[in-house]
Amino acid sequence: MDKYEIVILGLGAMGSAAAYQLAKRGAKVLGLDQFAPPHALGSSHGDSRITRLAIGEGAHYTPLALRSHEIWREIETETGADLLTVTGGLIISSGSRTAMLHVGDFFATTVAAAERHGIAHDILDATGIRRRFPQFKVRDDEIGYYEAEAGFLRPENCIRAQLALTQKYGATIQTGEKVVNFETSDNGVTITTNHGTYAGDKLILTAGAWLPELLRSRYAAAFKVYRQVLYWFDVAGPIEPFLPAHCPVFIWELQGPQQAIYGFPAIDGAHAVKVATQQYERTTTPGGVNREVSEAEASAMHETYVAPYLPALSRRCVKAVSCLYTVTPDAGFVIDVHPESERIIIASPCSGHGFKHSAAIGEALAELALHGRSRFDLSACRLNRFAGSE
Repeated sequence: MDKYEIVILGLGAMGSAAAYQLAKRGAKVLGLDQFAPPHALGSSHGDSRITRLAIGEGAHYTPLALRSHEIWREIETETGADLLTVTGGLIISSGSRTAMLHVGDFFATTVAAAERHGIAHDILDATGIRRRFPQFKVRDDEIGYYEAEAGFLRPENCIRAQLALTQKYGATIQTGEKVVNFETSDNGVTITTNHGTYAGDKLILTAGAWLPELLRSRYAAAFKVYRQVLYWFDVAGPIEPFLPAHCPVFIWELQGPQQAIYGFPAIDGAHAVKVATQQYERTTTPGGVNREVSEAEASAMHETYVAPYLPALSRRCVKAVSCLYTVTPDAGFVIDVHPESERIIIASPCSGHGFKHSAAIGEALAELALHGRSRFDLSACRLNRFAGSE
């Protein structure tokens, strides 16, 4: 059988980025996926993903976000694809918040990251938010962080463009193949799919929500999979206040409800705004998840999380889709060599805030696979920080 330098398992956000970066460097690469990315079965669909530069989950992520913006622009230049739209980004919070996004002190950490990395921003009181963005019904004690360079990515376009460049640079992409097993030896890694067997010097696991099933060991315990739902609600009045020229992407740590909300302007001619929460009540699996969204779910979402805060959005839900989050105990990433084999790299840059970093993570994975180290500081992404994963 042919032997590849690097085999990549999973070609979503991280896998497509790694495949592109490796192929561009001249590596002999095989990319495998059981579906045909981009698709709507994992974590990289739904038309848009927020991108922001000051990262409230930790200032150490900001270099990845900064580099990712550079790479997206490079890919746009090379392919003509529409990937990154800058709209500005607004984060709203308060000392009375009951909802939390990913980590505690998200707002304060965002501000600290902006100051540390020199990212232009404004701090707004409630009056300032109302003056600039009357779409949001804020309370008097709420404050805002506004970042002019934030915006949204088009995830399907990003994956599609990177896979096209991967093949342009000579890599092999095979979709519709499900991996059933992989084994390491002194000579490399053998990967068995439902269609054949392949050999590689190294294997990168970027399987998203399918990663726990593939690990099949105590290491899988560090990753839990949750169902999330994305909603698009009709704008009851004029659409102009919600167009990208007037409406930023937003994240809101609410007072009262237990979940934060996030959302986007109305894009691509839609008379609707995408709003979502993050839910962690029940774990699921890719095979067992309920992919349908009920009218009752949409109604409850509007009543609790939309109407009190975005009163111009009607209760008519024009679209709703489910997706999957793969979440670690501290909402951080795992980008590390497998504890039992240096030939396997585990990449789960996950927990609901990974896509914005994916382009740079692809670069980091290419460096790790080819040189054993990356110029990015990935020390916070080690698997052994979780008990039982050493």
